Amino acid sequence: MYIFKGLLERLAEGESVCIAEGYLFEFERRGYLQAGAYVPEVVLEYPHLVKALYEEFVHAGSDVVLAFTYYAHLEKLQIINREKDYEPMNRTALKMAREVADNTGTLMAGNICNTGLYYPDDPKLIQKLKDIFKIQVQWAVEEGADFIVGETFSALGEAMLALNAIKESGLPAVIALANSTTDVTADAIEIPEACRRLEEAGAAVVGLNCFRGPASILPVMRQIRSVCKGPICCLPVVYHTTENQKTMMTLKSPQTGEMAFPFDLPAHHCSRTEIADFTKEAMEIGIQYLGLCCGNSAHYTRVMAEVMGRKPPSSKYSLDMSRHLWYGTDDRLHHHNTSSKGLLG
Repeated sequence: MYIFKGLLERLAEGESVCIAEGYLFEFERRGYLQAGAYVPEVVLEYPHLVKALYEEFVHAGSDVVLAFTYYAHLEKLQIINREKDYEPMNRTALKMAREVADNTGTLMAGNICNTGLYYPDDPKLIQKLKDIFKIQVQWAVEEGADFIVGETFSALGEAMLALNAIKESGLPAVIALANSTTDVTADAIEIPEACRRLEEAGAAVVGLNCFRGPASILPVMRQIRSVCKGPICCLPVVYHTTENQKTMMTLKSPQTGEMAFPFDLPAHHCSRTEIADFTKEAMEIGIQYLGLCCGNSAHYTRVMAEVMGRKPPSSKYSLDMSRHLWYGTDDRLHHHNTSSKGLLG
């Protein structure tokens, strides 16, 4: 009989955790979320689609159903005049995540994130920020979260406030910073040192998410691994970032030379092979908590899960070119097709 294990138990036993993220960009791509404000209105307007994407990510191998409450905080809702939907949007996302997790035997995580309010010299803004974290964490606890993710923090100070709010709930905290083109936080702390401090302050898992793609995030992850003792996390965006263009915001459109973010980012998508290679290298570094952020889709999560040793339900449909009309090797294929593959290039 399967015995359900929580996040801390899995990590303590040396297991890895695969988590699918990327809801904002995926729903924008599908035409259910507006780029710019990036508020998850789809949670209330098309809840069945959100639940379906939860299920799709689990089908692809995600061990965690992350409640889609990223940017569902009050500061964002005020921008689009939907303050009244603050609690309904959060609770709806959380309830559906809990339902899918229960039905699939996966973990369910609450989610808080960067607010745009962190300015240490303004006590009113800091209090507003604390209030946002407090209520979102409270709702996550009430709706049955197994742990809470706080992510995409550019400043260590804001990340610490998120960690404190989660710690008060008694749930494990996964805290991920987002570093831009430099390897220091917005409050001038080197990223590895910032992660060390978060770990020392009680975060169960620390690391990086968003902004950087696989190629530009892994060098910093190596540094984090060298200074942090416990589990670390890495969730890059799924775009071709480089040493010269380290973040998805600095990528240029190949057609116009203008900023690709966000409209022309699809031209910079990683291949599945790149995601497989990233996963292998991340595991070699010793990163236990692995996932993908902006730009992710289920096919990328399946690749990651398979490299991590899983065989999720969607692996039933993984690549098998032996049956391809022209490139296959199956004896049941017609020779006049397989012998002409050279004509196809």
